[in-house]
Amino acid sequence: MALRNIRTIGDEILRKEAKSVKAMTPRTEKLIEDMLDTMYDAYGVGLAAPQVGILKRIVVIDVSENQDEPYVLINPEIIETSGSQTGSEGCLSVPGKHATVTRPDYAKVRAQDENMEWFELEGEGLLARAICHECDHLDGILYVDKKEGPLLDNEEPQEEEE
Repeated sequence: MALRNIRTIGDEILRKEAKSVKAMTPRTEKLIEDMLDTMYDAYGVGLAAPQVGILKRIVVIDVSENQDEPYVLINPEIIETSGSQTGSEGCLSVPGKHATVTRPDYAKVRAQDENMEWFELEGEGLLARAICHECDHLDGILYVDKKEGPLLDNEEPQEEEE
């Protein structure tokens, strides 16, 4: 297990456009493995390569309850969206904060897998939100650019009274 440092807001790499992945290499395979380890360690549901300082068009997403259904999207392109959902959104690159963001309620993305084969993934609800959020990272866009209202502090968990 190799964890990468997650870049945080203010780091200029988060505002740059990522480059397409041309071929699967051992370095790219290791990057994907490290991204999954880093996402799970940070209790995230998605992570884009620029968030770990690599300007490649790669995202990993896992919105499953047990975090055992990861999606790896290489060179993703959102090809269809519909509907609308407004809700609280956070980001591993904006630690301790959240804000209200409106995103599509449905998203379809075309991407390559780890074998560089093209496939399509459709998602609703949280998966659609994660697809849109992570793809934004590849173009240097953060959720704070789309927030409605203030950026809020995450509340500390309340300890239960005994």
